[in-house]
Amino acid sequence: MSKPSKNTQLLGSAPIPKALLALGLPTMIGMMVNALYNLVDAYFVGGLGTSQTGAITVAFPLGQIVVGLGLLFGNSAASYISRLLGRGDKETADKVASTALYSSVLAGAVLILCTILFLEPVLRVLGATDSILPYALTYTGIYLISSIFNVFNVTMNNIVTSEGAAKTTMCALLTGAVLNIILDPVFIYVLNLGIAGAAAATAISQFVSTLVYLYYIFSQRSNFSFRLKQCCFSREILSEIFKIGIPTLVFQLLTSLSIALVSMQAKIHGYGDSVIAGMGDASRIISMGSLMVFGFIKGFQPVAGFNYGAKKYDRLHEAIRTMVLWSTVFCVIFGLSVALFSTSIISQFTKDDLIMIDVGRKALRANGLSFFVFGFYTVYSSLYLALGKAKEGFILGTCRQGICFLPIILAAPAAVGISGILYAQPAADVLAAAVTVFMAFSLRRELIAFSCA
Repeated sequence: MSKPSKNTQLLGSAPIPKALLALGLPTMIGMMVNALYNLVDAYFVGGLGTSQTGAITVAFPLGQIVVGLGLLFGNSAASYISRLLGRGDKETADKVASTALYSSVLAGAVLILCTILFLEPVLRVLGATDSILPYALTYTGIYLISSIFNVFNVTMNNIVTSEGAAKTTMCALLTGAVLNIILDPVFIYVLNLGIAGAAAATAISQFVSTLVYLYYIFSQRSNFSFRLKQCCFSREILSEIFKIGIPTLVFQLLTSLSIALVSMQAKIHGYGDSVIAGMGDASRIISMGSLMVFGFIKGFQPVAGFNYGAKKYDRLHEAIRTMVLWSTVFCVIFGLSVALFSTSIISQFTKDDLIMIDVGRKALRANGLSFFVFGFYTVYSSLYLALGKAKEGFILGTCRQGICFLPIILAAPAAVGISGILYAQPAADVLAAAVTVFMAFSLRRELIAFSCA
């Protein structure tokens, strides 16, 4: 049996726990290490000073926006491809994969160019102080140009996972991440490149991950050929891509905006570089857990989409139950760990900035406890998109970082001071989980009705 046939069998007939582990674990491991090298960046840059740490904090949302383009095309294509494969429509799935890949790279190049032309005012808006700005310009200039590789990588990540080849995604992410961890101290300290060395290490690592995906394509291991001539901008394909892609992009933009608003509010209210750096480090630590959850759910999405397309609703119900249980157990363990050891963890990113440690400790403790509900929320926000339910996916996807978070972060700092910055995200997490409960019951009733029809 060919490899594509084995992948399809895994999606449609293997025991659900086996399918989720086979597809989710490799992606989770890859994204865990990917998140780890963001922490390693912060760790080594932290040795340069608080302002340098602040620089990578204000640059982070820009990278997330560029990644959002990869998700716009990659996540939407993956959702559609999984459902097409479930229906047995391989020809259309091939067109969708090619269209998504080339479109994402073109859109990414345009966005990166436009951002570089206005980089200094953009960084100031994102919260860069006068002391942070020079370092932010150096780091972001290199980081943004190399992000074109990351757009390609994120798009391929989703497409490859949708066809059941999660080990390839793990290999690409691991290769880049391990290389970045090795190159960071060499470039920053041995070659004395400072913050520019951190950006260069990331750029090289992203390029190497791209090479792994290119090898996968040209060695013909994929179900898809990714030929330019297979790009098809038909109304049906574009409708499916944008129907799921726009909610995904908005979610990513809101994530970037939420990170930026924390830095902006700290700057506006005069809290300085230490607060920006401390909140940034706490955010990166929590994002490690978040990315691990997202990684595992990447394996859940093709299982859900394939079985929904194939009308195998019993398998879909089982996958949802299993995913909610596993993700919640993980989130409780991770959240409790970072909350209990918040001081020790945050102290690794600075040696003598006590304000940064205090801010980071409080933020990490609060976010760790609210992280308990993150898995439940993320399963359902991802599930709606995997099933092609764009409206519901948009509402739930924008709930945590948009509908719930934005009013709190904009109003709370003026009302309660720095606590409004520290506890804005945990409050939004709890509110978003409450909304998810109601939407989960609604979806469950709908799927039960389909099963009985």
